[in-house]
Amino acid sequence: MAIGIVSAAYIAAAVLFILSLGGLSGQESAKRAVWYGIVGMGLAVIATVFGPDVGHWFIIVLMIAGGSVLGYYVASRVQMTEMPQLVAALHSFVGLAAVFIGYNAHIEEAHVARLDEAARASLTGFAAILAHKLPVELAIMKVEVFLGVFIGAVTFTGSVIAFGKLAGKVDGKAKKLPGGHMLNAGAAALSLILLIAYFNGAGAWSLVLMTLLAFFIGYHLIMGIGGADMPVVVSMLNSYSGWAAAAIGFTLGNDLLIVTGALVGSSGAILSYIMCKAMNRSFVSVILGGFGTTTGPAMEITGEQIAIDAEGVASALNEADSVIIVPGYGMAVAQAQQAVSELTRKLRDAGKNVRFAIHPVAGRLPGHMNVLLAEAKVPYDIVMEMDEINDDFPETDVVIVIGSNDIVNPAAEEDPNSPIAGMPVLQVWKAKQVFVSKRGQGTGYSGIENPLFYKENTRMFYGDAKKSINELLPMIK
Repeated sequence: MAIGIVSAAYIAAAVLFILSLGGLSGQESAKRAVWYGIVGMGLAVIATVFGPDVGHWFIIVLMIAGGSVLGYYVASRVQMTEMPQLVAALHSFVGLAAVFIGYNAHIEEAHVARLDEAARASLTGFAAILAHKLPVELAIMKVEVFLGVFIGAVTFTGSVIAFGKLAGKVDGKAKKLPGGHMLNAGAAALSLILLIAYFNGAGAWSLVLMTLLAFFIGYHLIMGIGGADMPVVVSMLNSYSGWAAAAIGFTLGNDLLIVTGALVGSSGAILSYIMCKAMNRSFVSVILGGFGTTTGPAMEITGEQIAIDAEGVASALNEADSVIIVPGYGMAVAQAQQAVSELTRKLRDAGKNVRFAIHPVAGRLPGHMNVLLAEAKVPYDIVMEMDEINDDFPETDVVIVIGSNDIVNPAAEEDPNSPIAGMPVLQVWKAKQVFVSKRGQGTGYSGIENPLFYKENTRMFYGDAKKSINELLPMIK
């Protein structure tokens, strides 16, 4: 395939990726946007594989086929509730790939440097590119390789820990080793020294030592972030993986990889910033593993949780004129979205004003609840963001909270010592009646107690969310 055709394919793929990112911002256009991304990636892979000076097609095709089969198998078995940890796992693959490519570039550069002019003339692929680089370009490439490996290594271990926390295999509470942030700062400073040494010809040992330090930084950073901030962590790691890809794109001289990495890196960083703002978190604080976050003793909660049965909830719904449903991760776990959709239909058929209130970080992935509700055919126009609906709770007759905890926790406004103090939340306690569908009396993912459950206008509707909602359906008039 000629270089001109490859360049044109790369431009077309980049445009498709931009259209994909733009379309993903809206529910109506998201499905089309996904196809833009699929076509763009397919075009990019074909143009790269069949580009000039690319050989070993049998191995490439074999690896693509194996990866495709494995990817299809994993994706088809993953439930929507497990999507956040799948995304974290995929980020780790990007980081590890960046590390491998960086090491390969280092090995190839050392190999080419030992060849004479005649041997260099017969080289193909990446080795041929290295053979024609000027000394200044090779020096710059050392920095590119070092940064690509560093960011990739941080992304890899950070994503592995994020996967473990999201999957419940690692404790979700923030934990740091003795020395805390000084360990991270020390490792980063030593990595900078190693960069200078590597740039001045120190050899592979400096690259290996830096990789180990970066692995530690990724591990320690994410271990120091609590469960309440994990949605931001997933977005942040997405950004890291993009910058790792961009750095490696410079090393390989692949323009599309640079553009794609920059798109992913910048969009992930912007989303992380938006989410931090929505949670009243410091962007720098979250990136540095909760730097500067201190809390005192939590406010004492008085009262008791009062349970209610399905008949009591149905009676209140039948008498209500306005209803707001707040979905959370518990709805996803129980696969209750279809039952919730049917409840919504019956209530609307009865002439009631039913809407959904979506917090920016509901679930464990941005847009988690929107996807579930869209899957259950809930009309888009009744799914409202927090800023659109928060002022309406005082005039609402009934609020049903399904599997949410932190995003409806009044401690964010009432307890300055709470880990979520200052975080904007859905003010459901201001409604006339609040029913919380919950499995039991345990705390949420972040382990924070919720005073909402003890308020006078709150009743606990215990049980599996899907089963509980299905019990209500025959009782709705």
